[in-house]
Amino acid sequence: MLKKLFKLVPVAFALLVSACGLLPDKTDETANWSATKLYAEARDELAAGGYDKAIGYYEKLESRYPFGTYAQQAQMEIAYAHYKQADQPLALAAVERFIKLHPNHPNVDYMYYLRGLINFNDRLSPFDFLVPQDPSERDPKAAREAFDSFKQLVDRYPNSVYAKDSLARMKYLVNALAQHDVYVARYYFRRGAYLASVNRAQGVVRDYTDAPAIEEALFIMVRCYDVLGLPELRKDAERVLDKNYPNSRFSNGSGGVTKAWWRFW
Repeated sequence: MLKKLFKLVPVAFALLVSACGLLPDKTDETANWSATKLYAEARDELAAGGYDKAIGYYEKLESRYPFGTYAQQAQMEIAYAHYKQADQPLALAAVERFIKLHPNHPNVDYMYYLRGLINFNDRLSPFDFLVPQDPSERDPKAAREAFDSFKQLVDRYPNSVYAKDSLARMKYLVNALAQHDVYVARYYFRRGAYLASVNRAQGVVRDYTDAPAIEEALFIMVRCYDVLGLPELRKDAERVLDKNYPNSRFSNGSGGVTKAWWRFW
């Protein structure tokens, strides 16, 4: 009798919990939804900012109707939803998957553009508006990957509607990367690593044509050569700086370069 009683306890408990509504309802409300309805609901959630729910709907749509007209669109919008969630790894994985599966899709240019945006906004914090961070002080890896994605888009799809914006972002990224290297060169100079500083500054002048950061890179070269006791190289760098930036903020006002470098750093 006691054994039977113990056997009934789990059953009674399960019934009690179920009656109280504590057990999850495993009924899938989307079970009988058509592809059209699934897609419409997903789009509504996406527009309303319900990204998790939108992704769930898109995944069900792709799973149930893999060869339908909405499947490929669902894959693209899953990538976008992850991007809006600032989930960079999942967003990039979704983009790469789409490009691999559909390299000739008529909208694949958008996926290259989205990949660039994902990297472009990497590590941006919602609180950046409170304490703005100089882009040059951030890890340049994502900036380089963003540049590569935008460049692939422009090279492969020069007539894409996203090409113009991609070119503008590429220009911004080049300037940010150049400024990053100047930031590093400045860091080395402050700590007395003059050879490392001048090498980094030389790289800016060599690799980033027309970047505004070149002006300061030349100034750093002048200061490094001065400290290293290389007067001829110093004169060459100073001559280039004076020729290209006659009104440079680093000038001493009489055709030379100021020695008061601490005024700028």
